Amino acid sequence: MARVVLTPNLSQLAGGETEVELTASTIRQLLRELGDRYPELKPHLDEGVAVAIDGQIYQDAWLEPVPPESEVHLLPQIAGG
Repeated sequence: MARVVLTPNLSQLAGGETEVELTASTIRQLLRELGDRYPELKPHLDEGVAVAIDGQIYQDAWLEPVPPESEVHLLPQIAGG
């Protein structure tokens, strides 16, 4: 299972949980499972977040694999210019 670390503002929407363990094969599946588990969190996930898996940041990489036993951090989406 991947360990998902939530920032304080996202944690408030997840019932105060700061870490969640999920089994997901891709980033898309991970975000769907988080949204299903915490409905108040879903709109914020739909707005867009960057996902860091074991220190590597991914943005809009929905099919990127999430290895078991990885550490995942959700970050505000990174704007480009």
